Amino acid sequence: MLRNYGSILNNIRNPDIFKVMRNSKEYSTDLRLVLPEVIWLEPEHFAQATEISSQVSSESGQWSTYLNTLALSGFKEWLEERIPNKPINREPNLIESICHLLVGEFKYALIATEHLLDEVVNVPQAAINRPELAAHFYVVLEVQEELEEVIIRGFLRYDQLDNYRSRINLQREQDSCYQLPLSLFDTELNHLLFYSRYLEPSAIPLPVASAEGAQESLLEVLHSSRTKLSQWLQGTFDEDWCSFDRLVSLEANLAWSTRNRSEGAKGGKLINLGIQLGSQTVALLISVTPETSEKVGIQVQLYPTEGDRYLPPNLQLSLLSRTGKTLQSVRARSQDNYIQLKPFKGKSGIHFSIEVSIENISVTEDFEI
Repeated sequence: MLRNYGSILNNIRNPDIFKVMRNSKEYSTDLRLVLPEVIWLEPEHFAQATEISSQVSSESGQWSTYLNTLALSGFKEWLEERIPNKPINREPNLIESICHLLVGEFKYALIATEHLLDEVVNVPQAAINRPELAAHFYVVLEVQEELEEVIIRGFLRYDQLDNYRSRINLQREQDSCYQLPLSLFDTELNHLLFYSRYLEPSAIPLPVASAEGAQESLLEVLHSSRTKLSQWLQGTFDEDWCSFDRLVSLEANLAWSTRNRSEGAKGGKLINLGIQLGSQTVALLISVTPETSEKVGIQVQLYPTEGDRYLPPNLQLSLLSRTGKTLQSVRARSQDNYIQLKPFKGKSGIHFSIEVSIENISVTEDFEI
């Protein structure tokens, strides 16, 4: 069910009223509080958000995905009711905190947040600076889960955002985000609908990457997503990974909780195999041991979790080269309580991937030694 307060504005015909309101310093804040655009969420929205977020391993990532999914589902329905003749499709996420929609030929970047009490919007720097992530419109969506609603707080065109950034020499803040005042965003959503219906995308030019720049940007994304095993030897683990001892404390039923106490560093990650297998989870365990000044030894193992005694039959664990070539693999049999790859060695800077797969489900983790 959708509630549209924006139509109330259309009933005000006196232009002098708008002039007075727009000249008032309190206009944007007061009008936003009195006449928000509210999208009511339905049970299916929450079910979908729960299902999708459950496939994310980190706790912070789960919550971000949950909010983004609720915001995206509600806003997409809102748009479809108002622009029925435009195809509306979700684009793949390259960064966790932003969802992208393609509305006709327009790119929308959806910024989902829990609250805007400080009247500040945090926009990831990459969502503005990187050509493949830049959007024609940036839409702020406040997700009030307990009230089962999404509030559209406003939108901002890319050209307006870019002008603002240049004019005040905007600096990035914590977590590589720009902090933008909420008052900068247009609260009249009829403007957004008008642009989407009648404006040409070329009227809001977006940055274009050169072939060299696009390649560098892709390499930057790939590099940032790799887990750096050399840091484990220094006791530092990425957000999605945790030390062996911590993983054991989180999963008391792990079959290997008293084994494998060799020298070096051990890191683990819980891998969700998806709803097709009842959201069954397995634990990927990687051991890193210094061999020489230049090389380290690596052991990769896969174990059942949550009290399961055996791994799912036909579950496959594979080592992939930097180019995606399968270097070795092992498949679980009907009563395997763990599987492992043959130990291998590598020099600092070498890249490889580990793939966990079964039927049409595949999860790949990228690493750098």
